[in-house]
Amino acid sequence: MDDSTSENGKSAPTRQSWWQRLSHGLKRTSSSIGGAITDLVSRRKLDATMLQDLEDLLIRADLGVDTAARIATAVGDGRHDKAVAPDEVKAVMAAELEKVLAPIAKPLAIDTGKKPFVILVAGVNGSGKTTTIGKLAAKLGTEGKNVMLAAGDTFRAAAIDQLKIWGERSGAPVVAREPGADAAGVVFEALQAAKVQRSDVLIVDTAGRLQNKTALMGELEKIVRVIKKLDPDAPHAVLLVLDATVGQNALSQVELFGKSVGVTGLAMTKLDGTARGGILVAIAERFRLPVHFIGVGESIDDLEPFAARDFARAIAGLE
Repeated sequence: MDDSTSENGKSAPTRQSWWQRLSHGLKRTSSSIGGAITDLVSRRKLDATMLQDLEDLLIRADLGVDTAARIATAVGDGRHDKAVAPDEVKAVMAAELEKVLAPIAKPLAIDTGKKPFVILVAGVNGSGKTTTIGKLAAKLGTEGKNVMLAAGDTFRAAAIDQLKIWGERSGAPVVAREPGADAAGVVFEALQAAKVQRSDVLIVDTAGRLQNKTALMGELEKIVRVIKKLDPDAPHAVLLVLDATVGQNALSQVELFGKSVGVTGLAMTKLDGTARGGILVAIAERFRLPVHFIGVGESIDDLEPFAARDFARAIAGLE
């Protein structure tokens, strides 16, 4: 039986390639930017006013001030007083975006010499943090790694339940206590268990309520202190999960969590639900933090390593 036929003999939907899912997921972003570019360049020859308008629209698309200026300059190079096609502008934009993104497109490297390799996952509630943990656990599991999960978001019963469901789906045991339990205590217990069981990776979920930033950051800092009591080198990675739909607010989240727990890398989710996917470029431009993963859907395999060229071309709307 081939992959496109289900057990009952009916045709099953063909699974899209990652590029298809990425370009489709970023369609709202690329359509918003592409439509504005087409409207701008199809009316007149390229001049200084058009370049300023182009720069302004790219800033409004959350690409960041410096990147927008560089794209406008590159578009204007050798093209003054000439008619330019929208696809020509998009190609220049994709090339410039790739230059910004390439240095920060780095895979999450798991040091197999650390047992367990501890990944602390942070992010505000609703960012897709727990779902990202589940997808990451599944991905690592398919690579042959033994993964354990720690339900460190004890503030929300739903977060504990959700992590348990993802643990079942990904085949990863979950260390959890009742809602309201001390989060640092749960994480301490999980790290002890992971050491005893010789787990390859321990992924720690954490609370993300920003209503009281001081209390949240204090709790995260306490979790880190407790982890270091058992392993002075841990956490070995601090992954911040960002929701693309929040746009400019993502910049302040990177700053806030970075000061508190020393973010080492990023994962961006919900790129398929927004026209503001360009915010990832602004984050790259400002913080230079590695982007490890992006997500464009709810399926267990909809978390993929970040590829600069693919992302740049998808935002530009190029095939």
